[in-house]
Amino acid sequence: MSARLRKLIGMLAILAFLAAYVVAVATLGDRVPRIWWAQVIYFGVAGVIWGVPLFPLIAWMNRGR
Repeated sequence: MSARLRKLIGMLAILAFLAAYVVAVATLGDRVPRIWWAQVIYFGVAGVIWGVPLFPLIAWMNRGR
């Protein structure tokens, strides 16, 4: 598979993942208590964790440069 095709597939997968992740985080965020520190922790963690599942995909996209 060519590098251009891998990057195209990877880009589409990242966009689909991020769209689903945003919906899931926002939906679950409604269930977080309305205490400011609980929301800061929840959205702070959710704002950082999104990248972890994408590491293998990004590594696959950049393989064979």
